[in-house]
Amino acid sequence: MKLVTWNVNGLRASLRKGMLNWVSEYSPDILCLQEIKAKPEQIDQSNMEQMEQTFSQITWNPAERPGYSGVATLARRAPLEIELGFDRPEYDVEGRAIISQYPGFVLFNLYVPHGRHDHSRVPYKLKFYERLLDICDELHSQGKHIILCGDINTSHKEIDLRNPKQNAKTSGFLLEERIWIDHFLEHGFVDVFRHLYPERVQYTWWTYRMNARERNVGWRLDYFFVSESLLDRVQDLITNDDILGSDHCPVTLLIDA
Repeated sequence: MKLVTWNVNGLRASLRKGMLNWVSEYSPDILCLQEIKAKPEQIDQSNMEQMEQTFSQITWNPAERPGYSGVATLARRAPLEIELGFDRPEYDVEGRAIISQYPGFVLFNLYVPHGRHDHSRVPYKLKFYERLLDICDELHSQGKHIILCGDINTSHKEIDLRNPKQNAKTSGFLLEERIWIDHFLEHGFVDVFRHLYPERVQYTWWTYRMNARERNVGWRLDYFFVSESLLDRVQDLITNDDILGSDHCPVTLLIDA
C-alpha cells in the first residue's frame, strides 16, 4: 500500500500548478492533504471530477474560517469508519484531523497548529498534542494499529533542520514542542523516516523566502509515525523532495496493509 501525506498550502493553488498530474502518475492508494484552505464547493468542477474518478472516497474537514487550515483524505478504498476531529470544538473548528478506520489500521491525517512567531499559540499546540496522544493511547489499549501522518509542525532533532542553533527559540523547534515527539515515541510509536535513515539529512518544508529551497535550507516537519506493531510491515519511507507545487513536499509510506 502506498500512502502519501502532503501539506499543499492551498489546494486550489496546488491544483493550478498541476498537482493532479503527479498524483495520477504516482498513483497513491491514500492521499492525505493538509492546509487545503478551501471547502469542496470551492474546487473547480473539472478538478473535482478528476479526483473522484481516481479516489472512491474523499473526506473533507475544512476549517470554519475561510481560506485557512483544513485537511482532506482521498482514498481508493473506503474506510470502515471516519471521524472528523477530536471531539473538541477548540480544535475541530480549524479542521485539523481526519481519523479513518481500516481493517488493519487506524489512519490519522493531521495538520498540527503552528505556535506562531510570538509563541502565542504554543500552549494551544501542546494541548493539541496532548489530546492526540490521549486518543492514541486509548486505541493502543484496544489493540489497534495506528498510522499517524501529516504536518506535525515540529522538527524533532537538530538533524531535522538546517539551522538548529539559530532556531532554538523559534516555534517548531522549541524544547517543549520537541519533547512531545519524544512522548509519542515512548508511547509505542516509531518515526519511520528516522528509523530507516538515522543519519540522513532531508527536509520536507522550505520557506518561500531567500531561495531557501534552492539552497536546501529547510525543516523536516512532515512525518509518518506508525505503531511499533506495524513496523515489520513497513517497506520504505520516501521523501519526494523533487516535487514542487507547495512549500512542503509530499512524503510517501510504503507498507503491507
